[in-house]
Amino acid sequence: MSGPAQVIRPPNTLRLKVGGGFGGVDAKAIAKAEEALQAMSSQFAQWLQDEITKLDKAQADIRDLGYTPETAEALYFRAHDLKGLGATYQYPLVTRLAGSLCRLLDAPDKRMQAPLVLVDAHIDAIRAVVRDKIQTDDHPVGQTLAETLEARVADHAA
Repeated sequence: MSGPAQVIRPPNTLRLKVGGGFGGVDAKAIAKAEEALQAMSSQFAQWLQDEITKLDKAQADIRDLGYTPETAEALYFRAHDLKGLGATYQYPLVTRLAGSLCRLLDAPDKRMQAPLVLVDAHIDAIRAVVRDKIQTDDHPVGQTLAETLEARVADHAA
């Protein structure tokens, strides 16, 4: 039998590394970042359109070159970029739709099984919401598009 147990508590150095010992997040730095983002917001529409153009090219490559692992991967990367940028560019609905497309194409081993009609429906929906300036799923058309596409992706995955 052994003697009494001893509890060893290592120092919490994580708090020092993330600013816990210095008052937390710098509100001035956050305000400065928000100002910079606001200053760039006039360019968001063009930047979003540039991303849509890249998505269109990936779709055209699939039509022209066939649905191959390479063209499918290129499309996945375009969708992934839009998933990350949509909300930043003030289109959270684009983020949601691109996220649904990413779920359809996420697994490289199953990517080639994705129905092209469903892939095209996602791309058409993204293009339509940007064209018609439907930024959120509060809009009834945006909500219907997102819910329908997400349901089809779930059905395909099942």
